[in-house]
Amino acid sequence: MDIKKLIQDKKLTDTELQVLTYVLDNLDVALTQGVRHIARQNYTSTSTIMRLSHKMGYAGFVDMCYKLRTLTQEHTEQISEAQNFLDGFDLDSLLEYNAYDKLKECARYIANQDGKFIFVYATGFSGLVGNYLANKLTNMGRLCLFASGGDSIGMFENSLDSMGLFLCVSKSGETALVRDKIRTAKENEIPTVAITGECPNSVSRYADIWFRIEDHCKLDDQNTRPNTFFPQALMLAELIAYEYHRLCISQNENQASL
Repeated sequence: MDIKKLIQDKKLTDTELQVLTYVLDNLDVALTQGVRHIARQNYTSTSTIMRLSHKMGYAGFVDMCYKLRTLTQEHTEQISEAQNFLDGFDLDSLLEYNAYDKLKECARYIANQDGKFIFVYATGFSGLVGNYLANKLTNMGRLCLFASGGDSIGMFENSLDSMGLFLCVSKSGETALVRDKIRTAKENEIPTVAITGECPNSVSRYADIWFRIEDHCKLDDQNTRPNTFFPQALMLAELIAYEYHRLCISQNENQASL
């Protein structure tokens, strides 16, 4: 915790600052030690500690200890959250949950469409990833159709006969619109690929290939906290495109050698 921000505009004396520093360094035992012990440890009086409490905006010594402990806990949690966020930008963390062979298998699904198209479905922030992947594969020569929650259900149902692969993205894996469509695709014997959080979920149950991405904020439905799920999902999309590109090169080389 930055003590300079904590004491800004408080006009503490040197002794009061010394006492505050002592309390912060000994928050786990400060209440047990009590005012008199802390005063003796800092060669000052109990009245100095009470003045410090009031200057800091607290009702008294006990209130100051409780509130400072809360502040330090929040600060520790913020540091932990920040570390998790930064650690998430790591290819190793992506491949921790996904065998690389799954990427190659997905690339084969994409390549073996025989005139049919890939239907990509995602809603909300996941739609950004789904739309990106659909556009990426379209630019690479594949027939793709992207749909989100705002599109008519008829768009999906009328496409089943022409669908060669169903691919969806859902952070929670519990979005009803996504679950219902991947289940329908599965029932119609259409190969299915799902990108979701790392925990087993309703969507992953129907996936022939399930890509798992660590989600540090599983309860954050509004996506208000720092989270690497979506950038990692985009990185996964690029890895899928990379393996598809490699497969195309290999197939072209094989044909050229015939």
